[in-house]
Amino acid sequence: MISQFFVLSQRGDNIVFRDYRGEVPKGSAEIFFRKVKFWKEDGEEEAPPVFNVDGVNYFHVKVVGLLFVATTRVNVSPSLVLELLQRIARVIKDYLGVLNEDSLRKNFVLVYELLDEVIDFGYVQTTSTELLKSYVFNEPLVVDAARLQPLSPAAIFMQGTKRMPGTAVTKSVVANEPGGRKREEIFVDIIEKISVTFSSSGYILTSEIDGTIQMKSYLSGNPEIRLALNEDLSIGRGDYRSSFGSGSVILDDCNFHESVRLDNFDLDRTLTLVPPDGEFPVMNYRMTQEFKPPFRINTLIEEAGALKAEVILKVSAEFPSSITANTIIVQMPLPKYTTRVNFELEPGALGQTTDFKEANRRLEWGLKKIVGGSEHTLRAKLTFSQELHGNITKEAGPVSMTFTIPMYNASRLQVKYLQIAKKSSTYNPYRWVRYVTQANSYVARI
Repeated sequence: MISQFFVLSQRGDNIVFRDYRGEVPKGSAEIFFRKVKFWKEDGEEEAPPVFNVDGVNYFHVKVVGLLFVATTRVNVSPSLVLELLQRIARVIKDYLGVLNEDSLRKNFVLVYELLDEVIDFGYVQTTSTELLKSYVFNEPLVVDAARLQPLSPAAIFMQGTKRMPGTAVTKSVVANEPGGRKREEIFVDIIEKISVTFSSSGYILTSEIDGTIQMKSYLSGNPEIRLALNEDLSIGRGDYRSSFGSGSVILDDCNFHESVRLDNFDLDRTLTLVPPDGEFPVMNYRMTQEFKPPFRINTLIEEAGALKAEVILKVSAEFPSSITANTIIVQMPLPKYTTRVNFELEPGALGQTTDFKEANRRLEWGLKKIVGGSEHTLRAKLTFSQELHGNITKEAGPVSMTFTIPMYNASRLQVKYLQIAKKSSTYNPYRWVRYVTQANSYVARI
Protein backbone atom coordinates (compact mmCIF):
# COMPACT_ATOMS: atom_id res chain seq x y z
CA MET A 1 0.00 0.00 0.00
CA ILE A 2 1.39 3.41 -0.98
CA SER A 3 0.13 6.90 -0.10
CA GLN A 4 1.49 9.00 -2.96
CA PHE A 5 3.03 8.55 -6.39
CA PHE A 6 4.84 11.29 -8.28
CA VAL A 7 7.29 11.79 -11.13
CA LEU A 8 9.96 14.52 -10.94
CA SER A 9 12.24 15.90 -13.63
CA GLN A 10 16.00 16.26 -13.15
CA ARG A 11 15.35 19.89 -12.10
CA GLY A 12 12.84 18.81 -9.46
CA ASP A 13 9.73 19.90 -11.40
CA ASN A 14 6.63 17.94 -10.43
CA ILE A 15 5.35 16.42 -13.70
CA VAL A 16 2.87 13.87 -12.31
CA PHE A 17 1.43 13.80 -8.79
CA ARG A 18 -1.20 11.45 -7.34
CA ASP A 19 -2.25 11.40 -3.66
CA TYR A 20 -4.22 8.24 -2.90
CA ARG A 21 -4.74 8.38 0.87
CA GLY A 22 -3.98 11.87 2.19
CA GLU A 23 -1.66 10.52 4.89
CA VAL A 24 1.54 12.27 3.77
CA PRO A 25 2.03 16.09 3.72
CA LYS A 26 1.59 17.80 0.34
CA GLY A 27 5.16 19.13 0.33
CA SER A 28 6.63 15.62 0.22
CA ALA A 29 7.88 16.01 -3.38
CA GLU A 30 9.98 19.06 -2.46
CA ILE A 31 11.24 17.39 0.74
CA PHE A 32 12.23 14.31 -1.28
CA PHE A 33 14.04 16.26 -4.02
CA ARG A 34 16.05 18.38 -1.56
CA LYS A 35 17.06 15.28 0.35
CA VAL A 36 18.17 13.44 -2.79
CA LYS A 37 19.95 16.42 -4.37
CA PHE A 38 22.00 17.22 -1.25
CA TRP A 39 22.44 13.71 0.11
CA LYS A 40 25.51 13.47 2.35
CA GLU A 41 24.64 10.72 4.84
CA ASP A 42 26.70 7.57 5.48
CA GLY A 43 29.54 8.97 3.39
CA GLU A 44 27.60 8.17 0.20
CA GLU A 45 27.28 10.55 -2.76
CA GLU A 46 23.88 9.30 -3.93
CA ALA A 47 20.71 8.65 -1.98
CA PRO A 48 19.71 4.99 -1.58
CA PRO A 49 16.50 3.84 -3.31
CA VAL A 50 14.69 3.73 0.06
CA PHE A 51 15.00 6.17 2.97
CA ASN A 52 12.88 7.70 5.75
CA VAL A 53 12.31 11.38 6.59
CA ASP A 54 10.11 12.38 9.56
CA GLY A 55 8.25 9.06 9.59
CA VAL A 56 7.61 9.00 5.82
CA ASN A 57 9.18 6.22 3.73
CA TYR A 58 10.39 7.37 0.30
CA PHE A 59 10.99 4.85 -2.51
CA HIS A 60 12.44 5.95 -5.84
CA VAL A 61 13.89 4.67 -9.10
CA LYS A 62 15.52 6.67 -11.89
CA VAL A 63 14.27 5.92 -15.40
CA VAL A 64 15.72 7.81 -18.42
CA GLY A 65 16.50 10.81 -16.21
CA LEU A 66 13.09 10.94 -14.51
CA LEU A 67 12.54 10.16 -10.82
CA PHE A 68 9.60 7.82 -10.15
CA VAL A 69 8.72 8.12 -6.45
CA ALA A 70 6.27 6.51 -3.99
CA THR A 71 5.68 7.47 -0.36
CA THR A 72 3.99 5.73 2.56
CA ARG A 73 3.90 5.84 6.35
CA VAL A 74 3.36 2.10 6.76
CA ASN A 75 5.92 -0.69 6.73
CA VAL A 76 5.77 -2.21 3.23
CA SER A 77 8.18 -4.43 1.32
CA PRO A 78 10.80 -2.18 -0.36
CA SER A 79 11.35 -4.64 -3.23
CA LEU A 80 7.59 -4.70 -3.92
CA VAL A 81 7.35 -0.90 -4.20
CA LEU A 82 10.53 -0.57 -6.27
CA GLU A 83 9.27 -3.25 -8.68
CA LEU A 84 5.92 -1.41 -8.85
CA LEU A 85 7.68 1.84 -9.82
CA GLN A 86 9.64 0.06 -12.57
CA ARG A 87 6.45 -1.52 -13.92
CA ILE A 88 4.56 1.79 -13.88
CA ALA A 89 7.40 3.33 -15.90
CA ARG A 90 7.24 0.43 -18.36
CA VAL A 91 3.45 0.68 -18.77
CA ILE A 92 3.65 4.43 -19.42
CA LYS A 93 6.48 3.81 -21.89
CA ASP A 94 4.39 1.15 -23.69
CA TYR A 95 1.48 3.58 -24.09
CA LEU A 96 3.38 6.76 -24.96
CA GLY A 97 6.13 5.16 -27.04
CA VAL A 98 8.59 7.79 -25.81
CA LEU A 99 9.21 8.19 -22.08
CA ASN A 100 10.48 11.67 -21.26
CA GLU A 101 9.31 14.95 -19.72
CA ASP A 102 7.80 16.27 -22.96
CA SER A 103 5.73 13.13 -23.65
CA LEU A 104 4.44 13.00 -20.04
CA ARG A 105 3.30 16.63 -20.16
CA LYS A 106 1.59 16.21 -23.55
CA ASN A 107 -0.18 13.02 -22.41
CA PHE A 108 -0.99 13.88 -18.79
CA VAL A 109 -4.67 12.90 -19.23
CA LEU A 110 -3.70 9.43 -20.46
CA VAL A 111 -1.04 9.06 -17.73
CA TYR A 112 -3.54 9.91 -14.96
CA GLU A 113 -6.06 7.50 -16.47
CA LEU A 114 -3.41 4.75 -16.41
CA LEU A 115 -2.50 5.51 -12.79
CA ASP A 116 -6.15 5.34 -11.74
CA GLU A 117 -6.38 1.83 -13.19
CA VAL A 118 -3.01 0.62 -11.91
CA ILE A 119 -3.48 1.82 -8.30
CA ASP A 120 -6.74 2.12 -6.35
CA PHE A 121 -6.63 3.83 -2.91
CA GLY A 122 -2.92 2.95 -2.68
CA TYR A 123 -3.35 -0.74 -3.56
CA VAL A 124 -1.97 -2.24 -6.79
CA GLN A 125 -4.60 -3.59 -9.20
CA THR A 126 -2.64 -4.53 -12.33
CA THR A 127 0.48 -3.52 -14.22
CA SER A 128 -0.28 -5.51 -17.37
CA THR A 129 -0.35 -3.44 -20.56
CA GLU A 130 -2.59 -6.06 -22.16
CA LEU A 131 -5.24 -5.93 -19.39
CA LEU A 132 -5.15 -2.13 -19.21
CA LYS A 133 -6.14 -1.87 -22.89
CA SER A 134 -9.67 -2.96 -21.87
CA TYR A 135 -10.04 -0.02 -19.45
CA VAL A 136 -7.98 2.85 -20.87
CA PHE A 137 -9.44 4.59 -23.92
CA ASN A 138 -7.43 7.79 -24.39
CA GLU A 139 -5.17 7.83 -27.47
CA PRO A 140 -1.55 8.92 -26.94
CA LEU A 141 -0.30 12.13 -28.54
CA VAL A 142 2.83 11.04 -30.39
CA VAL A 143 5.97 13.07 -29.71
CA ASP A 144 8.26 13.64 -32.70
CA ALA A 145 11.06 11.17 -31.99
CA ALA A 146 13.40 12.86 -34.48
CA ARG A 147 13.78 15.84 -32.12
CA LEU A 148 14.48 13.72 -29.06
CA GLN A 149 17.74 12.63 -27.49
CA PRO A 150 17.07 8.92 -26.89
CA LEU A 151 17.99 7.84 -23.37
CA SER A 152 17.00 4.19 -23.21
CA PRO A 153 19.15 1.15 -24.11
CA ALA A 154 17.47 1.12 -27.52
CA ALA A 155 19.21 4.42 -28.32
CA ILE A 156 22.43 2.51 -28.97
CA PHE A 157 20.93 1.11 -32.17
CA MET A 158 20.31 4.57 -33.60
CA GLN A 159 23.74 5.63 -34.87
CA GLY A 160 24.52 7.66 -37.95
CA THR A 161 22.26 7.45 -40.97
CA LYS A 162 21.46 3.75 -40.60
CA ARG A 163 18.75 3.42 -37.98
CA MET A 164 17.22 0.30 -36.57
CA PRO A 165 13.82 0.96 -35.00
CA GLY A 166 14.09 1.37 -31.22
CA THR A 167 12.00 -0.86 -28.97
CA ALA A 168 9.80 1.56 -27.07
CA VAL A 169 11.73 4.69 -27.94
CA THR A 170 9.55 5.84 -30.81
CA LYS A 171 6.41 3.73 -30.93
CA SER A 172 3.31 3.15 -28.81
CA VAL A 173 1.72 -0.29 -28.54
CA VAL A 174 -1.79 1.17 -28.76
CA ALA A 175 -1.46 3.84 -31.47
CA ASN A 176 -1.52 2.99 -35.16
CA GLU A 177 0.72 4.68 -37.71
CA PRO A 178 -0.69 7.58 -39.80
CA GLY A 179 -3.46 6.34 -42.06
CA GLY A 180 -4.56 3.68 -39.57
CA ARG A 181 -1.94 1.17 -40.70
CA LYS A 182 -0.06 -1.02 -38.27
CA ARG A 183 3.41 -2.22 -39.19
CA GLU A 184 3.78 -5.91 -38.39
CA GLU A 185 7.06 -6.34 -36.51
CA ILE A 186 8.58 -7.86 -33.41
CA PHE A 187 11.69 -6.92 -31.44
CA VAL A 188 13.87 -9.23 -29.35
CA ASP A 189 16.70 -7.61 -27.39
CA ILE A 190 19.33 -9.65 -25.51
CA ILE A 191 20.67 -7.22 -22.90
CA GLU A 192 23.57 -8.32 -20.68
CA LYS A 193 25.06 -6.44 -17.72
CA ILE A 194 28.48 -7.76 -16.81
CA SER A 195 30.39 -7.51 -13.52
CA VAL A 196 34.14 -8.18 -13.52
CA THR A 197 36.82 -7.59 -10.89
CA PHE A 198 40.48 -7.74 -11.96
CA SER A 199 43.36 -8.20 -9.53
CA SER A 200 46.32 -5.80 -9.55
CA SER A 201 48.22 -8.27 -11.75
CA GLY A 202 45.38 -8.51 -14.29
CA TYR A 203 43.82 -11.82 -13.26
CA ILE A 204 40.04 -12.13 -13.13
CA LEU A 205 38.90 -12.44 -9.50
CA THR A 206 35.13 -12.44 -10.05
CA SER A 207 32.96 -12.40 -13.16
CA GLU A 208 29.22 -12.53 -13.58
CA ILE A 209 26.60 -11.80 -16.23
CA ASP A 210 23.02 -10.71 -15.48
CA GLY A 211 21.06 -11.01 -18.69
CA THR A 212 17.54 -10.61 -19.96
CA ILE A 213 15.77 -11.41 -23.24
CA GLN A 214 13.32 -8.53 -23.77
CA MET A 215 10.50 -8.79 -26.28
CA LYS A 216 8.13 -6.20 -27.70
CA SER A 217 5.50 -7.29 -30.17
CA TYR A 218 3.58 -5.19 -32.71
CA LEU A 219 1.96 -8.25 -34.31
CA SER A 220 -1.80 -8.12 -34.85
CA GLY A 221 -3.84 -11.06 -33.62
CA ASN A 222 -1.20 -12.22 -31.12
CA PRO A 223 0.16 -15.19 -33.13
CA GLU A 224 2.14 -17.94 -31.43
CA ILE A 225 5.93 -17.53 -31.50
CA ARG A 226 8.77 -20.05 -31.22
CA LEU A 227 12.11 -18.74 -30.00
CA ALA A 228 15.11 -21.08 -30.35
CA LEU A 229 18.24 -20.68 -28.20
CA ASN A 230 21.65 -22.44 -28.39
CA GLU A 231 21.25 -26.20 -28.57
CA ASP A 232 24.24 -26.63 -26.24
CA LEU A 233 22.67 -24.39 -23.58
CA SER A 234 22.92 -25.85 -20.06
CA ILE A 235 21.05 -24.72 -16.95
CA GLY A 236 22.93 -25.35 -13.71
CA ARG A 237 26.40 -26.79 -13.25
CA GLY A 238 25.08 -30.31 -12.80
CA ASP A 239 23.25 -30.34 -16.15
CA TYR A 240 24.21 -33.38 -18.23
CA ARG A 241 24.56 -31.10 -21.25
CA SER A 242 27.66 -29.52 -19.71
CA SER A 243 29.57 -32.60 -20.87
CA PHE A 244 29.28 -31.27 -24.43
CA GLY A 245 32.54 -29.41 -23.86
CA SER A 246 33.94 -26.03 -22.95
CA GLY A 247 32.19 -24.40 -25.89
CA SER A 248 28.73 -24.85 -24.37
CA VAL A 249 26.84 -22.00 -22.71
CA ILE A 250 26.23 -22.76 -19.03
CA LEU A 251 23.76 -20.58 -17.13
CA ASP A 252 23.66 -20.81 -13.33
CA ASP A 253 19.91 -20.19 -13.23
CA CYS A 254 17.10 -18.56 -15.16
CA ASN A 255 13.39 -17.75 -14.95
CA PHE A 256 10.73 -17.22 -17.59
CA HIS A 257 7.73 -14.98 -18.16
CA GLU A 258 4.38 -16.50 -17.26
CA SER A 259 3.34 -16.58 -20.95
CA VAL A 260 6.27 -18.87 -21.91
CA ARG A 261 5.61 -22.58 -22.41
CA LEU A 262 8.54 -24.95 -21.90
CA ASP A 263 7.07 -28.07 -23.53
CA ASN A 264 10.07 -28.58 -25.85
CA PHE A 265 12.72 -26.67 -23.92
CA ASP A 266 14.51 -29.75 -22.55
CA LEU A 267 14.44 -31.38 -25.98
CA ASP A 268 15.61 -28.63 -28.37
CA ARG A 269 15.92 -25.41 -26.26
CA THR A 270 12.93 -23.69 -27.86
CA LEU A 271 10.47 -21.41 -26.06
CA THR A 272 6.86 -21.19 -27.18
CA LEU A 273 4.72 -18.17 -26.26
CA VAL A 274 1.87 -15.91 -27.27
CA PRO A 275 3.41 -12.48 -26.56
CA PRO A 276 1.25 -10.06 -24.54
CA ASP A 277 1.04 -6.41 -25.53
CA GLY A 278 3.86 -4.21 -24.31
CA GLU A 279 7.49 -4.78 -23.51
CA PHE A 280 8.23 -7.73 -21.23
CA PRO A 281 11.15 -9.99 -20.21
CA VAL A 282 10.86 -13.42 -21.88
CA MET A 283 13.72 -14.79 -19.80
CA ASN A 284 16.09 -13.55 -17.08
CA TYR A 285 19.34 -15.40 -16.50
CA ARG A 286 22.58 -15.32 -14.51
CA MET A 287 25.94 -16.75 -15.51
CA THR A 288 29.18 -17.09 -13.53
CA GLN A 289 30.94 -19.37 -16.02
CA GLU A 290 34.27 -17.88 -17.15
CA PHE A 291 33.96 -15.59 -20.16
CA LYS A 292 36.34 -13.34 -22.06
CA PRO A 293 35.99 -9.76 -20.74
CA PRO A 294 35.55 -7.14 -23.50
CA PHE A 295 38.15 -4.76 -22.02
CA ARG A 296 41.48 -5.05 -20.25
CA ILE A 297 42.58 -2.21 -17.99
CA ASN A 298 46.26 -1.66 -17.16
CA THR A 299 47.29 0.94 -14.58
CA LEU A 300 50.79 2.14 -13.71
CA ILE A 301 51.55 4.67 -10.96
CA GLU A 302 55.06 6.11 -10.61
CA GLU A 303 56.32 8.64 -8.09
CA ALA A 304 58.02 11.62 -9.75
CA GLY A 305 59.31 13.42 -6.66
CA ALA A 306 58.14 14.25 -3.14
CA LEU A 307 54.96 16.02 -4.28
CA LYS A 308 54.40 14.55 -7.74
CA ALA A 309 53.34 11.29 -9.37
CA GLU A 310 52.33 10.03 -12.80
CA VAL A 311 49.41 7.72 -13.63
CA ILE A 312 49.30 5.79 -16.91
CA LEU A 313 45.94 4.22 -17.83
CA LYS A 314 45.65 1.87 -20.80
CA VAL A 315 42.38 0.39 -22.05
CA SER A 316 42.50 -2.50 -24.55
CA ALA A 317 39.40 -3.61 -26.46
CA GLU A 318 39.42 -7.42 -26.81
CA PHE A 319 36.47 -7.89 -29.15
CA PRO A 320 36.28 -8.05 -32.99
CA SER A 321 37.14 -4.94 -35.02
CA SER A 322 33.70 -5.06 -36.63
CA ILE A 323 32.17 -4.03 -33.27
CA THR A 324 32.32 -0.57 -31.69
CA ALA A 325 31.73 0.27 -28.02
CA ASN A 326 30.36 3.68 -27.11
CA THR A 327 29.84 6.02 -24.14
CA ILE A 328 32.90 4.74 -22.27
CA ILE A 329 33.81 6.38 -18.96
CA VAL A 330 36.88 5.40 -16.92
CA GLN A 331 37.11 6.67 -13.33
CA MET A 332 39.87 6.45 -10.73
CA PRO A 333 39.92 7.84 -7.17
CA LEU A 334 43.16 9.73 -6.48
CA PRO A 335 45.03 10.35 -3.18
CA LYS A 336 43.15 12.83 -0.97
CA TYR A 337 46.07 15.31 -1.03
CA THR A 338 45.88 15.67 -4.85
CA THR A 339 45.51 19.36 -5.78
CA ARG A 340 46.14 19.43 -9.53
CA VAL A 341 46.10 17.00 -12.45
CA ASN A 342 47.61 17.60 -15.91
CA PHE A 343 46.35 15.25 -18.60
CA GLU A 344 48.13 14.04 -21.73
CA LEU A 345 46.18 12.15 -24.40
CA GLU A 346 47.73 10.07 -27.17
CA PRO A 347 48.44 11.92 -30.47
CA GLY A 348 45.41 12.21 -32.74
CA ALA A 349 42.91 11.29 -30.01
CA LEU A 350 39.37 12.27 -31.05
CA GLY A 351 36.18 12.28 -29.02
CA GLN A 352 37.99 11.97 -25.69
CA THR A 353 37.50 14.13 -22.59
CA THR A 354 39.38 14.35 -19.29
CA ASP A 355 38.42 15.88 -15.96
CA PHE A 356 39.60 16.06 -12.35
CA LYS A 357 36.67 16.12 -9.92
CA GLU A 358 38.14 18.11 -7.04
CA ALA A 359 35.17 17.56 -4.70
CA ASN A 360 35.81 13.83 -4.42
CA ARG A 361 39.37 13.64 -5.82
CA ARG A 362 38.44 11.57 -8.83
CA LEU A 363 40.01 11.29 -12.30
CA GLU A 364 37.49 10.88 -15.13
CA TRP A 365 38.31 9.88 -18.72
CA GLY A 366 35.55 9.77 -21.32
CA LEU A 367 35.78 8.13 -24.74
CA LYS A 368 33.02 8.56 -27.28
CA LYS A 369 33.77 5.22 -28.94
CA ILE A 370 36.31 2.40 -29.01
CA VAL A 371 36.73 0.09 -32.02
CA GLY A 372 37.43 -3.57 -31.28
CA GLY A 373 41.10 -4.52 -31.19
CA SER A 374 42.30 -0.95 -30.44
CA GLU A 375 44.18 0.43 -27.42
CA HIS A 376 43.94 3.85 -25.82
CA THR A 377 46.28 5.44 -23.29
CA LEU A 378 45.96 8.37 -20.87
CA ARG A 379 48.78 9.95 -18.87
CA ALA A 380 47.95 12.04 -15.82
CA LYS A 381 50.54 14.01 -13.85
CA LEU A 382 49.47 14.52 -10.24
CA THR A 383 50.53 17.28 -7.86
CA PHE A 384 50.05 16.86 -4.08
CA SER A 385 49.64 19.46 -1.35
CA GLN A 386 51.81 17.47 1.05
CA GLU A 387 54.17 14.56 0.90
CA LEU A 388 52.54 11.14 0.92
CA HIS A 389 53.82 8.74 3.56
CA GLY A 390 53.48 5.14 2.45
CA ASN A 391 52.62 3.40 -0.78
CA ILE A 392 50.84 5.68 -3.26
CA THR A 393 48.91 2.73 -4.76
CA LYS A 394 47.14 2.24 -1.42
CA GLU A 395 45.88 5.81 -1.58
CA ALA A 396 44.49 5.55 -5.13
CA GLY A 397 42.07 3.38 -7.08
CA PRO A 398 40.49 1.06 -7.91
CA VAL A 399 39.81 1.92 -11.57
CA SER A 400 36.18 1.50 -12.66
CA MET A 401 34.67 1.55 -16.12
CA THR A 402 31.23 1.95 -17.70
CA PHE A 403 30.43 1.23 -21.35
CA THR A 404 27.85 0.03 -23.85
CA ILE A 405 28.67 -2.42 -26.68
CA PRO A 406 25.92 -2.87 -29.33
CA MET A 407 25.64 -6.15 -31.23
CA TYR A 408 27.88 -8.02 -28.78
CA ASN A 409 27.19 -10.40 -25.92
CA ALA A 410 29.76 -11.94 -23.63
CA SER A 411 27.79 -15.09 -22.71
CA ARG A 412 27.48 -16.34 -26.32
CA LEU A 413 23.76 -16.96 -25.73
CA GLN A 414 22.11 -16.67 -29.14
CA VAL A 415 18.61 -16.53 -30.59
CA LYS A 416 18.99 -19.08 -33.39
CA TYR A 417 15.64 -18.36 -35.01
CA LEU A 418 12.35 -16.58 -34.38
CA GLN A 419 9.38 -18.42 -35.88
CA ILE A 420 5.93 -16.82 -36.13
CA ALA A 421 2.79 -18.86 -36.76
CA LYS A 422 1.65 -17.85 -40.25
CA LYS A 423 -1.85 -16.62 -40.91
CA SER A 424 -1.33 -16.79 -44.67
CA SER A 425 1.43 -17.36 -47.22
CA THR A 426 1.86 -13.58 -47.67
CA TYR A 427 2.20 -12.87 -43.93
CA ASN A 428 5.85 -12.06 -43.30
CA PRO A 429 6.35 -9.60 -40.41
CA TYR A 430 9.65 -7.85 -39.68
CA ARG A 431 11.84 -9.52 -37.08
CA TRP A 432 14.55 -7.63 -35.19
CA VAL A 433 16.99 -9.54 -32.96
CA ARG A 434 19.61 -7.37 -31.30
CA TYR A 435 22.33 -7.73 -28.66
CA VAL A 436 23.86 -5.27 -26.23
CA THR A 437 26.39 -5.58 -23.40
CA GLN A 438 26.67 -2.98 -20.65
CA ALA A 439 28.94 -2.64 -17.62
CA ASN A 440 27.33 -3.26 -14.27
CA SER A 441 30.47 -3.27 -12.10
CA TYR A 442 33.72 -3.32 -14.07
CA VAL A 443 36.62 -2.79 -11.65
CA ALA A 444 40.42 -3.19 -11.80
CA ARG A 445 42.41 -3.09 -8.58
CA ILE A 446 45.76 -1.28 -8.54
